[in-house]
Amino acid sequence: MACGFRRSIACQLSRVLDLPPENLIKSISAVPISRKEGVADFQLSVDSILENNNDHSRPDIQVQAMRLAEKLKCDTVVSEISTGQGTVNFKINRELLTKTVLQQVINDGSKYGLKSELFSGLPQKVVVEFSSPNVAKKFHVGHLRSTIIGNFIANLKEALGHQVTRINYLGDWGMQFGLLGTGFQLFGYEEKLQSNPLQHLFEVYVQVNKEATDDKNIAKSAHEFFQRLELGDTQALALWQKFRDLSVGEYVRIYKRLGVHFDEYSGESFYREKSQEVLKLLDSKGLLQKTVKGTAVVDLSGNGDPSSVCTVMRSDGTSLYATRDLAAAIDRMDKYNFDTMIYVTDKGQKKHFQQVFQMLQIMGYDWAERCQHVPFGVVQGMKTRRGNVTFLEDVLNEIQSRMLQNMASVKTTRELENPQETAERVGLAALIIQDFKGLLLSDYQFSWDRVFQSRGDTGVFLQYTHARLHSLEETFGCGYLNDFNTACLQEPQSVSILQHLLSHLAAMAHKTLLIKDSPPEVAGARLHLFRAVRSVLANGMKLLGITPVCRM
Repeated sequence: MACGFRRSIACQLSRVLDLPPENLIKSISAVPISRKEGVADFQLSVDSILENNNDHSRPDIQVQAMRLAEKLKCDTVVSEISTGQGTVNFKINRELLTKTVLQQVINDGSKYGLKSELFSGLPQKVVVEFSSPNVAKKFHVGHLRSTIIGNFIANLKEALGHQVTRINYLGDWGMQFGLLGTGFQLFGYEEKLQSNPLQHLFEVYVQVNKEATDDKNIAKSAHEFFQRLELGDTQALALWQKFRDLSVGEYVRIYKRLGVHFDEYSGESFYREKSQEVLKLLDSKGLLQKTVKGTAVVDLSGNGDPSSVCTVMRSDGTSLYATRDLAAAIDRMDKYNFDTMIYVTDKGQKKHFQQVFQMLQIMGYDWAERCQHVPFGVVQGMKTRRGNVTFLEDVLNEIQSRMLQNMASVKTTRELENPQETAERVGLAALIIQDFKGLLLSDYQFSWDRVFQSRGDTGVFLQYTHARLHSLEETFGCGYLNDFNTACLQEPQSVSILQHLLSHLAAMAHKTLLIKDSPPEVAGARLHLFRAVRSVLANGMKLLGITPVCRM
């Protein structure tokens, strides 16, 4: 909707300003709901189209806005033109607004909102690396944010027509496997490993870490086990492979519950050999420096600044996280020839990725500019009723359990075919919306009470609104979902919904814009309006990784 109206306004401005419409479209924005008082639907920022903005004081911009508004005329699209603080405001013909929005929502279906000039451009190849839990450790809630945010980014890029490859880059190599291999040989049980692999490996890992603190022989054995892995020892690799396969099997099951999928499960282990090639390449370019401790580093400052040194090899010749990330990036460019590669990890890894991207640059890989890190804050206080160590599956089980309790008091719950599945979908929506509400970079305190609130900007409310709107279609759809008369949707409440297509507005209007007992023409028009809201609501929820429910 905004797409067509924005272009129409840009074409009129183009004739007055003698500028191509394409140059103006991005300067025309929809007026946000918080500022909307029935004055305008779109506004042009005069400041953004004036050359040498710094030479214009605020009063001059206001004069420019008024002069520009005087040159413009209302037409079949624009019914009113006014000025604001450095803006020219445009109000759209109400009947045209109604007809255009509803028609476009119906025609575009799941693609509604994605055909704007603001998103124009050729399809790109995009690689998104997200989630990335550590193999042989239970899927901790710390990886939940990466999973939710990464899934949203991948969904959005895909919806915009890009070719997206979703990679789960597992932490399946490194010194922790030395500890785990040694620990399993000392404290492991094959039966427990088969029946509950992640739980048993977690218990073994905790025990061996504790023992290694007091017993230096265990620490030495762990170091030797990892060296054997790096050298390709058959027995060590067989045990490691078993840990990895069992872990990935468990992860796939949990991702299925989350509604998340990956195109590729790779991991640090894939690059243990290629990381040696990276070290040789760094050395051949004169970038590798040996320290007195025998480690190898890359000086990213060029002048010996210790804060800009990245260690890429241990003294025993084994690789590190950074070395393997370099090898992985080079391999992915060879494999996918990506236009953009996005790493979704917590903000604690910001420096790591800055160093990796910088090393790629000085190694001569100009495409390093196409790599970006999306950092995020950590979740604090996410505990279940049963204990302090919170694993994602425990959280999912608790969400399902609590949602079932909350839904039990509602009469329609007893009519659901699969209340457990509905409870899980509503609970996941609650969890995802709770996560997205805060600022991306901020740490936030998790609250079970906030997650399950049914009022306000919550996932429960989104699902409830979608289910209520779906119920309307089921109840009245047969008789009314044919043609509709836009003249029946001119009251302010209907227009407001059409301008924003938001669930809060729809929920309020649901009680006043009645369908039952209304004249057929009015009822049909309103049903189309609510159907459009439900369609757009479902589209947005799916982008966020939420599966809309039709009953709850």
